[in-house]
Amino acid sequence: MSETNQVVDVRARIEAEFQSAGVTGFLHVVDMDTGREIAAGADEPVVLASVFKVPLLVAFHRQAADGLLDPAEQVTLRPDDRTAGPTGVSALLDDVRMSLRDLTCLMITVSDNAAADLVLDRVGLDAVNATAAALGLRDTVIEVDGRGLHESLLTDAGVSDFAEVWARLDDPAVRARLRALDPLRTSRSTPRDMTRLLSMIWRDEAAPPDGCAAMRRLFGLQVWPHRLSSGFPYDDVVVSGKTGTLPTVRNEVGAVEYPDGGRYAVAVFTRSLLPIAVLPQADAVIGTAARLAVESLRRP
Repeated sequence: MSETNQVVDVRARIEAEFQSAGVTGFLHVVDMDTGREIAAGADEPVVLASVFKVPLLVAFHRQAADGLLDPAEQVTLRPDDRTAGPTGVSALLDDVRMSLRDLTCLMITVSDNAAADLVLDRVGLDAVNATAAALGLRDTVIEVDGRGLHESLLTDAGVSDFAEVWARLDDPAVRARLRALDPLRTSRSTPRDMTRLLSMIWRDEAAPPDGCAAMRRLFGLQVWPHRLSSGFPYDDVVVSGKTGTLPTVRNEVGAVEYPDGGRYAVAVFTRSLLPIAVLPQADAVIGTAARLAVESLRRP
């Protein structure tokens, strides 16, 4: 089979997997060293959700390298003024004091919203977007922090509690009002932009080498095994990533590294057709689609 036919075949298989899982999927997978790629909707605008924390992390390390912030600076997060969320500092009841760099660890490894918003306050929204532009991410724009994202969901759905948002998703009029689910009205990117950014992190191009090494370490510590990692259940394959989740939105971007030195940047963004919070097949298809693409790129 020619390489062109092979790419067409694997793209069809990936799209069939998305359809079987009940999602609309957008994917880009690239060999970081050769540039060979598998693309399925790779240039379509997608909702970032918590994947916005990846360009934020890059901007943080670039500012640290330039002496614009001190990663070891100690900050205090108080319960009354920190962003809500189900993980990390967001879920705690008392004052928490830690360094900025430890907050970046929580915002990546457990997707802590409170940690991310404090880091974003220090770095600056404009600085994150300027960093994205400087790195050639033409379709990546961060519009809002975690608090703003959460508040927009409540406001647009006309509810007072996040759990109630799910209950109203059956109404097409409500879904249409939710800015957080519209890539033209919220923080957005494309799968191709995200694999470009990940490749630059892995090649020590997104920031100085020590900063890129620190970022790779955090992505490797992410705790969620049910999306990208599920497609590579091998002891000798290293999977690093960052998820993003909103009602009907399930994403993950990351890197897959093989013992022979092969390394692949992966970005998979999905929207489920069913407004159901627990949808295992929609999570698992992220790993399945990534595996199909990576295995295709590893064939001679």
